[in-house]
Order: sequence, then structure tokens, then C-alpha cells
Amino acid sequence: MAPRVWFITGTSTGIGRYMAELLLKKGEIVVATARKPEVLADLKAHYPSTQLLILQLDVNKLQDIKTTLTSAKNAFGRIDVVFNNAGYAVVGDIEATPEDEARTQFDTNFWGAANVSREAVRFFREENKPSGGLLITNTSLTGIVGVPGFGYYAASKHALEGFTKTLAAELDPAWNIKVSIVVLGSFYTSAITKIGTGFAHPAYTKPDLPSVAMRALLNSSQRLGADAAKAVERIYEFSLDAEPSLHFPLGQDAVAGIKNEIKRLGEDVGRHEVRSEGLGFDV
Repeated sequence: MAPRVWFITGTSTGIGRYMAELLLKKGEIVVATARKPEVLADLKAHYPSTQLLILQLDVNKLQDIKTTLTSAKNAFGRIDVVFNNAGYAVVGDIEATPEDEARTQFDTNFWGAANVSREAVRFFREENKPSGGLLITNTSLTGIVGVPGFGYYAASKHALEGFTKTLAAELDPAWNIKVSIVVLGSFYTSAITKIGTGFAHPAYTKPDLPSVAMRALLNSSQRLGADAAKAVERIYEFSLDAEPSLHFPLGQDAVAGIKNEIKRLGEDVGRHEVRSEGLGFDV
């Protein structure tokens, strides 16, 4: 198989960085984007321009997205996979998190990712010859299950989850565009060490409260999450599937969390199903 061209957002740290390193080792072609591209200088020194293109990109700026996609096409002729990965977490009780922090979280995690998705679809349909491509969007278990201490992060990921499922449902199959959501559990990267303990509300002080316990865990010296290097190996394997699924839960905590949420929803549906009967208009 000929090398594929990957366009990656959020390559400076975390999963994005691990993915870029893996793809380059496997001989794929990588367009690595980051707000501060200078942090990728070590990769630039090791790989030729025929395999690696490093570009500055702030996903909060739509024109930046358009410009970097055009640069990728000019360099390599097409893009086969868009790895929509840029994002970050603000930790804090919902009552304590300032609105400006919450809105900034949405600007990157939802609007930035949504704009990358829309431009990726347009590129796959109108620029690639023949048309087609794979859009992989990284969300999180917090996009399916509410996680205390990560309220606005979870909200942004829930929004991205709904957006991406709807986008996948809207596409014309003739365009040959595949859309997948990687539902990430917790994986240890340098990004986790930068999260901090966030915003605490004075009413939330009992040690057994979930958000208080979460802050204590984040503030500990414990290594949180599984091996990110192994995670990107599994994502790479997934990208080779002939018919990639819409959802790809990754990590034992993600799998367990989704199963528990399905069980909880099933119980709620069973409990209240009868209340949906007889709601039609009387004749």
C-alpha cells in the first residue's frame, strides 16, 4: 500500500505527538500542525520534507484551517486521513469555573474541531481526486459519560460527539468519506501533567465528593492512565479497516464506562417506557 497522507491537529503534545511519531516510523506522510510549530523541530531534523510538513495552525481560526489544508495539497497532492485531535481540558467544579474559561474550552474543543471536520469533508469531496478520505475525530469518555471535575470539558466533548454523529449521517455515500470517533479513555501524556487542579468551589469540600476526589487524584504523584504509545498503535490499526466503525472506544476505562452508561440508559428507558404510550392525538 502506498503511503497515506495524514493531516494532524494538536501535534505538539499528547496523543497528536505520539501519532505523528508512529506514522513517520511506519513510512506514512505527515502534515503536523500545531500552534507553536517550533516544538516539532526535533522531528523536522529527522525526516525529509517529502515525508513531513510542519505547519502553524490555531484551530480557533477558520482561515488558518483553510490555509493549512491548501498547503498540504500543494505539498502532497491530497490528504487521505484527517486526525482531528486538538483540544485541552479545564478542570473545575461547574459552579466554580469562570464563564470565560468555559467558553474558551468550547472554542477549541467544539468549534475548532467542528470547523476542522467541515473543512476536511469539503477537502475530501472537492479536492481529492478521486474523492474520499477518512476523518478521525478524537473525543473522550467524557463525551458520553459526565465526569465530575470536568464539567465543561465533558460538555464540549458531548457537543462534538453529537456534531460528529450527525455529520456522518448527512454525508452522501458516493463521496466515499468515512467518519469515525475515537472515544478515548485516560492515557498518560505530558498533557495530563499540565492539567492542574483547576477551579474549586468552597461548597465542595467533603473528601468523598466525586469532584473533590478527582482533584486529589490529579494533584497526586500517581501516573494517570494507560500507555499513549500503545493507544496510537491501536488507532493506526483502526485506520486500516476497510469499513471503520462510527465509534471506536479505546481504553479499558472507556469500554467499561460506555457499558455502564448503556446499562443505565436501558434501565431508565425500561422504567419510563410506559409513560410514552398513548401520547397521540385523540381522534
